[in-house]
Amino acid sequence: MKVSLLEGSRWQTCADCAVRGFAVCAALDKTELWELASLSRHIQHEQGATVFAQATVATSFFSVLEGVLRLYKLLPDGRRQIIGFALPGDFLGLAGSPQYEFSADAIGAVTLCQFSRAGLARFGEDRPRFLRRINELAGRELTRANEHMVLLGRRSAEEKVASFLIGWRDRLAGIGHVGEVLPLPMGRLDIADYLGLTIETVSRTFTKLERDGVIRILTGGISLLDTARAEALSAA
Repeated sequence: MKVSLLEGSRWQTCADCAVRGFAVCAALDKTELWELASLSRHIQHEQGATVFAQATVATSFFSVLEGVLRLYKLLPDGRRQIIGFALPGDFLGLAGSPQYEFSADAIGAVTLCQFSRAGLARFGEDRPRFLRRINELAGRELTRANEHMVLLGRRSAEEKVASFLIGWRDRLAGIGHVGEVLPLPMGRLDIADYLGLTIETVSRTFTKLERDGVIRILTGGISLLDTARAEALSAA
């Protein structure tokens, strides 16, 4: 099933949710879904809105229904390091700290399912399958964090950009987005702050990849023309 990145919310109940199969609630039966629904509420944010901010008290968990969020940390000197991008099905707020360890902003319009941390903790007390699902999602986030550390290491700009594009393609494929056009809702500056590069370097690298026939730059995204070459650069 193809899940929208950018459209407004279409679902009123957990049973209608298009991301349920790969979200935190995937481990629940029909009765448990209704119980979980009573603990949640749908919220919408417009482009640029802050869903939660680093170092503020963490009172809620969030499951992304539609849209894309940028996840980032502010460094002591004011610089921004993007640590990831959240897609439909992602679950935010898993850290055990009483405060949010990073900030989350809406890249475009987003719809989320919001849960009280205390309420969800009580819900999971006697539901081991639900707790195992949360652990699976936490493990997935840890894997992504480790991959990001490698990405920031000793790789060329071309390898970093190719790795980002292939990784983004694979993540979108996981939620049903398969097609000739790879949408990139985030801007060049976001990609630069994620890869540890300057925006000028990212722009030059995109241009080089297009000149070499690896990609075609489109409005709002790219087309992968030479997937094998992009994958080879990504794996370098």
